[in-house]
Amino acid sequence: MNVVKRYCMAAALLWAVSAPAWAGIPIQHWVHASGAKVYLIESPVIPMLDVEIQVDGGSRRDPVRQAGLASATAGLMSGGVAAYEGQSALGENQLSEAWVDLGAQFGAGASADRFTVSLRTLTQPDLLQGAVALAARQMAAPAWPEQVWQRDRERMLAALKEAETRPGTLAGRTFSQAVYGEHPYGYETTAESLKAFGAADMQVFYRRHASACRAQVSLVGAVDRERADRIVGELMAAWAPNGCEALPPVGEVQPLAAAVDERLPFDAAQAQVLMGQPGMRRDDPDHFPAFVGNYILGGGGFVSRLTTEVREKRGLSYSVYSYFSPGLHAGAFQMGLTTRPDQAAQAVSVAKDVLREFVANGPTDAELFAAKEYLVNSFALRIDSNRKLLANVSNMAWHGLPLDYLDRWTERVQAVTVADIQRTFKRVLQPDRMVTVVVGAKP
Repeated sequence: MNVVKRYCMAAALLWAVSAPAWAGIPIQHWVHASGAKVYLIESPVIPMLDVEIQVDGGSRRDPVRQAGLASATAGLMSGGVAAYEGQSALGENQLSEAWVDLGAQFGAGASADRFTVSLRTLTQPDLLQGAVALAARQMAAPAWPEQVWQRDRERMLAALKEAETRPGTLAGRTFSQAVYGEHPYGYETTAESLKAFGAADMQVFYRRHASACRAQVSLVGAVDRERADRIVGELMAAWAPNGCEALPPVGEVQPLAAAVDERLPFDAAQAQVLMGQPGMRRDDPDHFPAFVGNYILGGGGFVSRLTTEVREKRGLSYSVYSYFSPGLHAGAFQMGLTTRPDQAAQAVSVAKDVLREFVANGPTDAELFAAKEYLVNSFALRIDSNRKLLANVSNMAWHGLPLDYLDRWTERVQAVTVADIQRTFKRVLQPDRMVTVVVGAKP
């Protein structure tokens, strides 16, 4: 049995008998010499380290005619590395095998706001050193192989073509365009936009956005601050040559001037229904009232008010939901359901009535008490692994949340009142000025 397998088995056994318990979550924060902002949670129970690096390079930075560029750039980072500092190039398969030999994982991705690079590795010294070195090399010198992109693009084009056969695709695209208008949050990746860029465009995009001075680095695992700072230094050295070019501002999502109603034909067994409007930014001071209130309205699954009225009382849909998707800009508030085509009009009417009543009067005291009980008692499940801790810390770093955010999370939930929820929903949502998209309803 090789050393990586032995170490993984030992780590798994240690985790099984000794899961972490946090009285408080001690998050260390400092600014690295490169300018990167660093957040560290020392978690010595498991001999592993998770690292996430994020920069302002998500799809909101895509050029309008090249929608999908950020995501494609992240995907092509696995296509191989060029020759770098005396080391020979590695092709796509060779790079994959190098990560397997280390028993480590490296990935890149792009969301609406962020371009993210992640690393997971064991902390046995030789494995940790090798994983950090390979990650730095992959960050510094992606090969950007055009032939790999051509192959991947064909796969993406085929996936897009297949998606066009599903009513949910049409509903989502129509809803997004109606809610966001010309804002980059509403950009849709299409066959035309994928054909509008190549590997050279990805290289330019990457160098413009992968900047050490703007990076936020979150680490959770069995390393101390001194070792974490050295790891950050090695990783950020890969991005230092990219400079720190100022990025242009991105405008805000505009509120809807009037209601939008789209009824689109589609031959399907179920009608797809989406309703909503621009919601709120993540830095909105009423984040917690919106979060708790939405759990009661439609985020709580079978215990939500929408489920009670739409499913339980009337049998109009098996599943109905609502959620806010806040970001650096006002992400959408969305309600959704599927229903029989001949019941679509009734389902839309009931869901809108539920929303109007909730915005007007808020939840009952009993609903709020039950929501708090569930959210507070289930909080431990949000931080019960290193990866979940990493996701939380990265989110805190990205949105500039205070270091005691997780320690005070349950306190903030408990402090929400019926009046808070009522005030927030009245301010943020306008039930008579919403986008309604129905795909596949019977006329």
